[in-house]
Amino acid sequence: MRKNAVVISDLRVVRGGRPIIDGLDVAVPAGSVVGLLGPSGSGKTTLMRSVVGVQDHVTGTVEVLGSAAGTPALRRRVGYMTQDASVYTDLTVAQNLRYFAALADVPSPAEAVAAAVATVDLGGHEKQRVGTLSGGERTRVSLAAALVGGPELLVLDEPTVGLDPVLRRDLWAVFRRLAAAGCTLLVSSHVMDEAVQCDRLLLMRSGALVADTTPDELLATTGAPDAERAFLALIDAAGESAADVGKTTEETAR
Repeated sequence: MRKNAVVISDLRVVRGGRPIIDGLDVAVPAGSVVGLLGPSGSGKTTLMRSVVGVQDHVTGTVEVLGSAAGTPALRRRVGYMTQDASVYTDLTVAQNLRYFAALADVPSPAEAVAAAVATVDLGGHEKQRVGTLSGGERTRVSLAAALVGGPELLVLDEPTVGLDPVLRRDLWAVFRRLAAAGCTLLVSSHVMDEAVQCDRLLLMRSGALVADTTPDELLATTGAPDAERAFLALIDAAGESAADVGKTTEETAR
């Protein structure tokens, strides 16, 4: 039986006096690519920050690779790629990666940097300043920075946003190779055609989990012809259920 890389129980995150995530339970199987999908504002980034251990005002249990999220022991075991570029544009590719390798206390930084560069196919760009790279290349540098510690869990927040279809395809090929090598990936996206690239799907709406399923199960359950229409069907159903609950509560109060 496959173990879970992440186990979340009764997660609650409050911001500005209101719950962003309220009582979420979910598990991420080890060695798989898990897609975290949902519209903007659904709580995807908040959930990912909770997994990495950098989110404030969190209650509940978030266990990552057998330890509490954010503990020092996970520093090298978990890689995190944020939505915005997390690298320094005035440094070269190699300088950025050496810096992140030092932060992760990598024992053989030169080897780790070379391996990360090779994984994201940036060979020949090591001495180039990041500010002179294309948008797609900068995304690859950010991914390399998340990989340089040799993580067992990779948390990627909308890594393909703004990229053209060819670059998106190439990045997903990298993700699949990493998973085949044993890495667990939690990848957020609002691009529904990326759902079919995942082993498992977590679909969110308004801070709640709408479905925990596979791409095949998603299509079979909804009867939709593609992932986007399947997701919209679930989102609409979830919205109707919430409206019904609100209506019932209001009638009961009367």
